[in-house]
Amino acid sequence: ISCWNPLQSLLSSMKHACEILTRDPEGGAARIPFETFSFLYLYLASIDGEISKAETETFLLEIQEQANKHSGMVLIRHF
Repeated sequence: ISCWNPLQSLLSSMKHACEILTRDPEGGAARIPFETFSFLYLYLASIDGEISKAETETFLLEIQEQANKHSGMVLIRHF
């Protein structure tokens, strides 16, 4: 029996979004600007409805800290 995990599903969606939206070459880091990542994550989390606002805000703060170390870019390995 497998348990559906809304956070894992959302992170999988975000990974695909990064791979689609990046300007990095195929096989690269799949970086996207934090603003884009944040917008998509907030939108998808609100649709999902199973991830609390507090969890969402905490996650985005952690991602933003990582992005700040990489010129404002989010890398898939950050999440």
